[in-house]
Amino acid sequence: MVPNHVKRRSPAEPGSIPAVLNIFESEVRFYREIAPVVGVRVPACYESEVTAEGTLLVLEDLSDWVPGAEPVAGAKALRDLHDRWIGRAHLEWPWLRPLEAGADLVAALFDRTWLRLAARSDLSAPVREAGERLVGHVLDAEGHVARAGELTLAHGDASAQNLRTAPDGVVAFLDWEDVSAAPGALDLAWFLLSSVEPERWSEAVDAYGTSQGLAEAMPSTMVQGYLTMADYPEGSEPAAGWNARLESAAELLARGRV
Repeated sequence: MVPNHVKRRSPAEPGSIPAVLNIFESEVRFYREIAPVVGVRVPACYESEVTAEGTLLVLEDLSDWVPGAEPVAGAKALRDLHDRWIGRAHLEWPWLRPLEAGADLVAALFDRTWLRLAARSDLSAPVREAGERLVGHVLDAEGHVARAGELTLAHGDASAQNLRTAPDGVVAFLDWEDVSAAPGALDLAWFLLSSVEPERWSEAVDAYGTSQGLAEAMPSTMVQGYLTMADYPEGSEPAAGWNARLESAAELLARGRV
């Protein structure tokens, strides 16, 4: 028997970001309504449920595929997804998360989290300065995303941990809890910041085909980067990786090179 991946989620805590964004139910709707026509590789869905006890998905198990994706392959797969649904996704599926949904909660979370991050010694000067500029201005950063380009179907969390590469090079997208209607640049910015070594950013952007919208999307993406870095111990290897990529993002924005 072929093994399946069983994904269960208990109901999100009322008032929490997952509850406000309805992320668990959105993923079920993605597999029911969008996955059959999405046009990129995703796990096959064999069962989906939404009950008072939470959500259930029984999915194709892709654990034997290579984790992540090469920067060029990942960027090209994102472009394939975005090109297929540009200007259409929000009309086909009006329930998709809109821009700035939950932004007030994210802003409050960032300002609280920055108090801990600012006390750490493993933030480089450019990363610290960029973080300080975001305090009290996260809503502005979220608002800038609307200028990043036309709406399309966005994965919402296109990091290496949610990508798999088949032996033939096909890239699959996992974990669609953050699916939304947003400019494609938002996915590209998060792919770069979360998963691509800074020295390969230009390679990935070239593979995607355009840097349009990155300058508008990157500040919002950096907010998520800081929140993620805060989850790792001070001085740890993962924290150092986040600092390096946040520094690259800050420098690119400062130089106007995105």
